[in-house]
Amino acid sequence: MDLQDYREQLDRIDDELAGLFKKRMETVKQVADYKREHSTPVLAAGREREILYRVTGLCGEELQEYAKILYSTLLELSRDYQEDRLRTGESKLCRDILASSAGDFPSRAVVACQGIEGAYSQIACGKMFALPQIMYFGRFDGVFRAVENGMCRYGILPIENSSAGSVTEVYDLMEKYNCKIVRSLKLKIEHHLLARPGVRLEDVKEIVAHEQSLNQCSDFLKARGVKLTVFSNNAAAAKYVAESGRTDTAAIASADCGALYGLTSLSDKVSNSDHNYTRFICISKDLEIYDGANKITFVTSTSHRPGSLYSLIAKFATRGLNICKLESRPIPAKDFEFRFYFDVDASVRSADTQAVLSQLEKDEFFTFLGAYSEIF
Repeated sequence: MDLQDYREQLDRIDDELAGLFKKRMETVKQVADYKREHSTPVLAAGREREILYRVTGLCGEELQEYAKILYSTLLELSRDYQEDRLRTGESKLCRDILASSAGDFPSRAVVACQGIEGAYSQIACGKMFALPQIMYFGRFDGVFRAVENGMCRYGILPIENSSAGSVTEVYDLMEKYNCKIVRSLKLKIEHHLLARPGVRLEDVKEIVAHEQSLNQCSDFLKARGVKLTVFSNNAAAAKYVAESGRTDTAAIASADCGALYGLTSLSDKVSNSDHNYTRFICISKDLEIYDGANKITFVTSTSHRPGSLYSLIAKFATRGLNICKLESRPIPAKDFEFRFYFDVDASVRSADTQAVLSQLEKDEFFTFLGAYSEIF
């Protein structure tokens, strides 16, 4: 036999498998109808274990792991099909989502930002809103509190950087305050080393900046061998350098920030990578979904058993929905247990998205954090 003969043989086997798959799912549909009539839960963990044990044994030792993967996926599809059959109308979450449609994103609003004038959060705010009225707060939790108590309608926060990773404090505060994401922005970060006019690079003995920025410029800083001091944000660091009168100190911040505080750039090649982006989110107290929303974020946890996270991810994979980020955070007061933050490329108006959300909504640890668009 040549390769073409083998391919024709595989085609015949695939035709048989497709017919058997259709027959199996028709039976699954009948099982779902029976469970509806008798109020029986979809998941029968013991039954699934029996199936996996039996079919892997039939396939032999060499193929048993492959058979386990195949049938685990098949069982996941069967559960989803039953869930879809048993679902009656729209879930509460889906109704709330559809009721939260808000038209076009506003051009003006009162917005909370962490830092002071010239901070990257302020730059991000200016790209999201044409006419923002900005209120500044010293800490990230101040931004959340301002949104929660209605002082500001929106808040701008950094959530992750392409070089330094996630801003874990913001993830933890999202869980604490349960605000919603209404928009996100990827902002290109172009760090400069800024000092008072007349200062030379070799004069600098101390560099001040936010911790994330120091991490993003670690290669440059190691080569300089100077003292590093952490500030609450880069704009505050630049302001300090401008007002201190010191000629041995420089700040890492943007060129705009340098112009704002009358500093000169000693170097614009301080970042570890030219491809340095920070993703900012815009939060609100209530769920607001604007036209063009094509990304969703939610947080959930899974049972502490093998394959539970795989089963959760499979719900999206089987419907062709792309999980673009998965972030784990420890659950307070629980040893080695985690919640998972998901970013998914999906429209909440999609039937596939609503089907998955309707299933996840039943989990007591599930929280929907928003549907929004991301701009650049």
